[in-house]
Amino acid sequence: MIELYTAATPNGYKVSILLEETSLPYTFHHVRLEEKEQKQDWYLKLNPNGRIPTIVDGNNDGFVVFESGAILIYLAEMTGRFLPPDADRRSQVIQWLMFQVAGLGPMQGQAHVFYRYAPQRIPYAIRRYQQETLRLYQVLDRRLKDHEYLVDDISIADFSTYPWVRSYRWAGVSIDDLEHLQRWLSLMRARPAVQRGLDVPVPREQIKTRTADERAQLGRSII
Repeated sequence: MIELYTAATPNGYKVSILLEETSLPYTFHHVRLEEKEQKQDWYLKLNPNGRIPTIVDGNNDGFVVFESGAILIYLAEMTGRFLPPDADRRSQVIQWLMFQVAGLGPMQGQAHVFYRYAPQRIPYAIRRYQQETLRLYQVLDRRLKDHEYLVDDISIADFSTYPWVRSYRWAGVSIDDLEHLQRWLSLMRARPAVQRGLDVPVPREQIKTRTADERAQLGRSII
């Protein structure tokens, strides 16, 4: 059995979506970021970086994997799904996975911070990270013009990227002019397993009831 330690963030959703897509049996533990559980000793023994998500593979002597991209590769290799065996296509999937992990996630994450959570409003920082997030969206849009998914069939690259792009409004970025990206978002959103994954560890209806102050506090706790 896979144990998933997660929270309601884009990086957490990546793994719960893939687990739902693969139908792997798993249980989840809600790591309460607002209570700094990710910084407690018991969690740091699993993930020395003090971030989510983390998995513990009970089928592999309790093997621990942290970092969302590494978890996606591990689970894809375990199941033989969503990561092509062909060397060239496998490399393409990993390239787009790294594009998200090293580029889109960090840049959009900073857009969230400065647009939503920073105690002082810094216009330069807001513009800087919103513009870079939009530039990365434009890269995706160009790719998706001639591809249904990022690399031929749906893959871990799509599952990694979707939870971030779906949060474009939270970053204060418009995708009105990115028709191919919009089409891809609709395609991803329509998948039942994606919808189930977005309800882990907290149902979305429950998240919607949070006040603005509660959301701001949660956002600051992630930083």
